[in-house]
Amino acid sequence: MTTSFDRLLGLLRGEVRGRVVLDVGTGSGRLALALAPISRRVIGIDVDPMALEVARRRALENGLTNVEFRVLDADVEEYGALGPGVVCAHLCMSDAIIERAGRVLAPGAPLGFVAFHADQWRETGRRSRFAYDEEQVRRVLETAGFAVEHLTVDTEVRRFESVEEGLALAIAMQEKWRADGRWVRYLRVLEDGGRTLTTSHLVCLARRR
Repeated sequence: MTTSFDRLLGLLRGEVRGRVVLDVGTGSGRLALALAPISRRVIGIDVDPMALEVARRRALENGLTNVEFRVLDADVEEYGALGPGVVCAHLCMSDAIIERAGRVLAPGAPLGFVAFHADQWRETGRRSRFAYDEEQVRRVLETAGFAVEHLTVDTEVRRFESVEEGLALAIAMQEKWRADGRWVRYLRVLEDGGRTLTTSHLVCLARRR
């Protein structure tokens, strides 16, 4: 099955050759490491130093010498000193990131990303503050000086037969959902007979005007 990550890679492959790529919210470096072999240079930034250590180790294990990882808050710090010709992100997106990309990218340069869609985990009854719908993301991109070239929504509805299966599907999110109240809402849906869990992502490529 083609994933949203695969779709993003497909959109970026023709954009990154010979360019410096900035991977925002790189985490353990999955996207940065996939793009490094076809890019001039890749810089991955994240606020989590432990995740970046994993990314550096993976780069070393794969013999990738044109990728580096830096601790940097993408929502706060500007990207100008990094000199990117392309900005990308996988499941790390915000208005602030789009605005900063708009300030640093030259006309014609691309911004490619996967973001949470508004339907992500809709069974919890609470929309993620990091989620966008199509109209909203278009508006933010256009305000930041981008023209949208590709925008699709990848949605998967996982269906299950029992409360136990539903709990097992969501176990990785339990701690996070307990903290913001979504876990209680999800349990209520299961108790009322709900038997789905939705994942939904926006896949986007926009170009600086």
